[in-house]
Amino acid sequence: MPKSERNQMGIQLLEKLPLLKQEIRKVIVGQEAVLDEVLVAMMAGGHCLLEGVPGLAKTLMVRTLSQALHLSFRRIQFTPDLMPTDIIGTEVLEEDHATGKRFFKFNKGPLFANIILADEINRTPPKTQSALLEAMQEFEVTYAGQTYALDRPFFILATQNPIEQSGTYPLPEAQLDRFLLYVKIGYPTEQEETAILTGTTGTRKVDVQPVLDANDIKQLQQLVREVSIDAELVSWVSRLVRNTRPDTTTVDYVKEWVRWGAGPRAGQALILTAKAHALLQGRYAVTTADITAMAYPVLRHRILMNFRAEAEGVHPDKVTEKLLQQVERAATRLS
Repeated sequence: MPKSERNQMGIQLLEKLPLLKQEIRKVIVGQEAVLDEVLVAMMAGGHCLLEGVPGLAKTLMVRTLSQALHLSFRRIQFTPDLMPTDIIGTEVLEEDHATGKRFFKFNKGPLFANIILADEINRTPPKTQSALLEAMQEFEVTYAGQTYALDRPFFILATQNPIEQSGTYPLPEAQLDRFLLYVKIGYPTEQEETAILTGTTGTRKVDVQPVLDANDIKQLQQLVREVSIDAELVSWVSRLVRNTRPDTTTVDYVKEWVRWGAGPRAGQALILTAKAHALLQGRYAVTTADITAMAYPVLRHRILMNFRAEAEGVHPDKVTEKLLQQVERAATRLS
């Protein structure tokens, strides 16, 4: 495809992004930063973990996003008795009525869709949680020695409740690392809460129209990778990630509170999401503002605090804040 035609197609796709957010805002009030982070994860081709107390519209946001995208959608309610075959699928014995021959046929589970809402993912045991690992990393699943490709684009949005810990199974670090972003949802402002109460207790019905289809999403994901980033910014990202590790850091705060730092996947995620964030803002080049904005959801689940930090309530976001303040930045001309 000629470069001019590709550029025109990119412009058309970018023009659809405000329309996509407009459709979602018909249902979701406020939560602008959360919505941007979810869209960034989708544009970057990664998965997203949403954490918030009950009633903050986590499930509603994912469902509304699926309505605004012309993609297949499945919701999986994770429970303690959920088995891996309940989400992947299983083989059933069938009979060919013409020949009488019996054979096994693989019946695909709910994981075979474009958008998967993994609701309350921390309520199911590790055995079922681990069934998602291959799907999240390789975009395929294996059953009885046979590999089945998943539909593309493939996007998992998982939710978890941070308050009630009884009967929950914390996600292992290996699986957490597969989530591109860890997004925390806070309470709405007073004005937003008033709008929510007004809009949800009357007779008004909202019709959300699809704005993007599967081909549009694939093209957006390719466009994200074409966004430029200066070599000095790449070096800054590398320094940020390396400084999360107590054995290589120059930041005393990290040595005091962190047990394990982020791996190389964190740097890849930070650059890719910074590119998507720039594109979402209508820019084709990454700035320090993009990296700063995405550092928190990228590093939040990749920094493991030590016992003292957990006892005193020091969270990974505080470490990220210190890193952004103390690790030498790229040249100011890039900001």
